[in-house]
Amino acid sequence: MATDWFCRDCLQAGSSTPVPGRCPACGSPRLRSHHELFALSIAHVDCDAFYASVEKRDDPSLRDKPLIIGGGQRGVVSTCCYIARQSGVRSAMPMFKALELCPDAVVIRPNMAKYVDVSRQIRRHMDALTPLVEPISIDEAFLDMTGTERVHKAPPALSLARFALSIEQEIGVTISVGLSHNKFLAKVASDLDKPRGFAVIGAAETLEFLAPKPINLIFGVGKVFYETLKKDGYHTIGQLQQEDPTRLIRLYGESGARLARLAQGQDARRVSNDGDMKTVSSETTFSRDLTGLEELSTELLQCSERLSERLKAKGLVGDTVTIKLKTAGFKLRTRARHLMMPTQLANVLYETGTSLLTREVDGTPFRLIGIGVSGLAPADGSDPGDLLEPQVARKAAAERAMDKVRTRFGRTAVVRGKLYSTRPTTPLGPISEEEADDLEGKTK
Repeated sequence: MATDWFCRDCLQAGSSTPVPGRCPACGSPRLRSHHELFALSIAHVDCDAFYASVEKRDDPSLRDKPLIIGGGQRGVVSTCCYIARQSGVRSAMPMFKALELCPDAVVIRPNMAKYVDVSRQIRRHMDALTPLVEPISIDEAFLDMTGTERVHKAPPALSLARFALSIEQEIGVTISVGLSHNKFLAKVASDLDKPRGFAVIGAAETLEFLAPKPINLIFGVGKVFYETLKKDGYHTIGQLQQEDPTRLIRLYGESGARLARLAQGQDARRVSNDGDMKTVSSETTFSRDLTGLEELSTELLQCSERLSERLKAKGLVGDTVTIKLKTAGFKLRTRARHLMMPTQLANVLYETGTSLLTREVDGTPFRLIGIGVSGLAPADGSDPGDLLEPQVARKAAAERAMDKVRTRFGRTAVVRGKLYSTRPTTPLGPISEEEADDLEGKTK
């Protein structure tokens, strides 16, 4: 049976047996072939070391150097280039550990505004491919290309290859594409051939492909659950394929049912463009470990203000508040509370977060705190709580008055009393850490 193929450099396509070793049109060895290549339509697109790629694009002198995007000895690695990864550096690794592994690395603080702008450019290219784009993060998304062949005069695989080339040539960063028959396998495929990858997992090979893989290849199987599964004798996905689903459900509940389905390569989730954003959050890593409620709550207030600003800028409210704490030993704690009414107010976020934080302050030293909101919905201009609680209404009115002043005169024009003494000062008054960094950069 003939095998479909295309050239990733000139996009020449064909179907033949055998598949040519090089492209007959341009001579490139970068051919992608598969028996189901032109029949699959669910894709996962992932930018390669996104932040680092953008920085290398903007500064060619960094091209052949190990690059880490992160900040401070007590911060963590946001991402790193593939050269740094060869030394063992990984995302979310503590900076001090990353620099021990790769002491020659160039370290750059994240420039989120720039990365968001590039992400939006890439998203516009995605939207031109299909209306069914489901962003997962700033640098990855699922695409459902079903039914696009007539529009693009090409099968989904070829349209995606053309898209990858255009991103590289026009925007200057590289992407990897995973193509399969469902979201789970498309995501797995996109990690198989990085960077500049294009990997395919067909329906006919699904069980055979998954069988030897470790169980933590399945999304949602974290370290703790993985250890539990191994203790119970499950090490590979193939072992799950052979197990009676009812036993997995009896052992692990709904997670067991999910394991049984995914082990068979079954994933009925649709690619959806509804609710692009599921959470909004803000966090900070301390310059030294903190243990006291007063210090921790002050940091929480600053995070709550930043979170509130983001929600207001996006016109969103949320109904579930989650705080995140990381201990000095890098153990993570998260606590959440559902609100009676959704909010975007810093005061409500802070008070809810503080009530959760108080229960966790037990002398444990913490290196990071964060607060986030989920259950997002469009804001209607006022917190619903304003209508029910006079005290909430008064605080909401005061906060909106502060917002108006800040909009006109800048963020530092009004500072909450609890934060006044904690912020660096300039002739303009108290400023935040981020603003201090900006000012320092402008005066050099």
